[in-house]
Amino acid sequence: MQTILGSGGAIGTELAKALSAYTSDIRLVSRHPKKVNETDTLHPADLSNPAQIDRAIAGSSICYVCVGFEYKTSVWQNTWPAFMQAVADACVRHNCKLVFFDNVYALSPDQLNPITEASAVKPVSKKGLVRAQVDRIVLDGIKKGQLQAIIARAPDFFGPVKKENSLLMNLVYDNLTKGKAAQWFCNADLPHSMGYTPDLAKGTAILGNSPEAYRQIWNLPVDKVAPSGREWADLFAKEMQVKAKVTVLPKWMVTLLGIFVPVLREMPEMMYQNDRPYVFDSSKFCTAFNYTPTGNAEAVRQTIAALKG
Repeated sequence: MQTILGSGGAIGTELAKALSAYTSDIRLVSRHPKKVNETDTLHPADLSNPAQIDRAIAGSSICYVCVGFEYKTSVWQNTWPAFMQAVADACVRHNCKLVFFDNVYALSPDQLNPITEASAVKPVSKKGLVRAQVDRIVLDGIKKGQLQAIIARAPDFFGPVKKENSLLMNLVYDNLTKGKAAQWFCNADLPHSMGYTPDLAKGTAILGNSPEAYRQIWNLPVDKVAPSGREWADLFAKEMQVKAKVTVLPKWMVTLLGIFVPVLREMPEMMYQNDRPYVFDSSKFCTAFNYTPTGNAEAVRQTIAALKG
């Protein structure tokens, strides 16, 4: 049994598809899980409840954490550490391996070009501090020899599934669809890597089913070319056959808009990811598994085609 905690999100949904290449015994866990594959087992659960987390993991050989708690600092602080500790404890108790789908928030702003597995953990945001705390729970479990685990990191990502959870799809695709200019934070002329959700999910499935990959941090597969915000808008506009225009939102404007738009209220502390080059290096993964990520233009083409379909 391979179990996905947070099966209803963009990554969880794509991961369920990818895992079907390895097993037909997949358990999907969320508040209201829905089948992705015909043979999936559905397990409704409140993942803020340790007892329900334990029951969701019991009987599993591998547990994938793809949970997306509300994007709000107070929620993260109150939920993530307790959740991850409960997951780690349950995995040890049930002799289950753990694969944590992580982001790069905990990393030093001075080591984002390139972002490698060796980039220093030195968070400067409140959300980054939470992610560093969560990572430490996993790494401490590995160090003690009690937990067989992987931290699989991804940059910002996009794809056709659950596009509302993607900043790129919100700022670029949605605005171009409405005949408006695409939007970008801080500086639209700096390189900014984006992961394609099917690739990230396939990479996560490969890691989970590769015994030699455990007890390590891995960057998931992403195209080595990092387009600028303006170039991302051009890729989408070309595929959508619309005119490419980009409006740059400086940090002060994001802060001002946050007074009226709750999600933007959470963004100013993360603006350091947009005011400097943000280049994700997945060469360790691609070399180890002989994997070639989908090119950016093809990923955009596939995303637009799926949305049209």
